[in-house]
Amino acid sequence: MAQQATKKKSDDNFLKKLIFGRILSLDFFKKHWVSVFVVVMAILIYITNRYQCLTRMEDIRKLEQELEIVETERIRERSSYMSRIRESSMQEMVDTMRLNLKIQDQPPYKLTKNESSQ
Repeated sequence: MAQQATKKKSDDNFLKKLIFGRILSLDFFKKHWVSVFVVVMAILIYITNRYQCLTRMEDIRKLEQELEIVETERIRERSSYMSRIRESSMQEMVDTMRLNLKIQDQPPYKLTKNESSQ
């Protein structure tokens, strides 16, 4: 019983110290100011790194979405270009514009200079 009373009294004593601010008193901070400073700086560095990490992850997500949109737009433009350069579609476009251009049946001639003819 005496042991329980002593334990209960020490628990009450700890609770009293906690309530009245005697556990972390000014003397505690005077004795351990370096340790307290290091712990506070470590906590601040952790918070800063966490914030930077979250903001950069958000930027990465935004850039990935933008990249996906740009890739989709590139594929659409490429398909549009590929459909335009098809011979039949080009011939149709030329015919609608009435330019009187026709597709050559023969390949173009290659001109060379003969030195013996001079």
